[in-house]
Order: sequence, then structure tokens, then C-alpha cells
Amino acid sequence: MPDVVADGLRVLFCGINPGLMTAATGHHFARPGNRFWPVLHLSGFTPRLLKPSEQGELPSYGLGITNVVARASARADELTAEEYREGGRLLAAKVERLRPRWLAVVGVTAYRAAFDDRKAKVGSQERTIGSSRVWVLPNPSGLNAHWTAASMAEEFARLREAAEADGGGPS
Repeated sequence: MPDVVADGLRVLFCGINPGLMTAATGHHFARPGNRFWPVLHLSGFTPRLLKPSEQGELPSYGLGITNVVARASARADELTAEEYREGGRLLAAKVERLRPRWLAVVGVTAYRAAFDDRKAKVGSQERTIGSSRVWVLPNPSGLNAHWTAASMAEEFARLREAAEADGGGPS
């Protein structure tokens, strides 16, 4: 699954791994029940609701998408601990190279596994990768019933506001 990236992005969003629909279409967060695209818009990151097929527009808003683990699966719980750890190492190298202002990992469980941080919670993290700050967001999968689209949008908006406050400018 190709990344949607550029050097010096405001926010590089990082999914857990491609789902089967994403792998089949070549578009990130492509499964119809996934709330990433609506939440991205509701939180003010994009001026309109983008379709997964419009992911190429993200860099024009200072945004990008990558994944912790490259292997596609039906569910994230099919991934092994070693895949997460290796994914975390590769992600850190990618972030050091691309230098986004913020890395936003969507999924606290994935973040904990990839970076061996069992106590991490949703929100801004103390960890930095090079000069990039790190924020953990809720997983937008429709399977994540703990978060509504509205509560997810509030958390995404907190990140957007932090990115704007540190010189990232509005979307």
C-alpha cells in the first residue's frame, strides 16, 4: 500500500495496517464503515469530506498517511507482536526522514505495541521522533465502539489545534 507523504507535513497520520478493502482499492481507510475521512473533515483538517479515492489531495493540506505495519489483514488483531515492533522501527525511520511536525498514530493499542509504551493514552505523548511530536488518536474503525464519530472528531480537533499553535497554520 503506497504511502501518501511529502517532506515537512503538518501531520502524518499513521494507520495500524491496511485492511483488505484498502489493499484491494489502493486507498487508505477505504472500508465504508471506517470513520477516518468523516472525522478528518468534522475536526477541521479538511474543508470538505474527502473520499478515500481523493487521498492524493492530503499533502495540499499538509497531511499524509502511512501505516505501522504494511501487511494487509481483515483485522488488526491478526498482526504479531514482532510485526508491530518492526513496524515501529520502520515508522520511526520514515518519520526521521520526512520530518512531519506531528506523527498521529490512529489506535492506542497499535502505538503501545509498536513503541513498547504500555501506558500510553490517547492524546499528546512525551515521546518525540527526531523533531516530530507524537499524538495518539482513537482508531476510526467501525469496530471501535468506544468512540463515536463526534468524540473522535473532538480528539482529532485537539491535534489540529496543537498543530496550528506550533506554527502549522490552518487547514
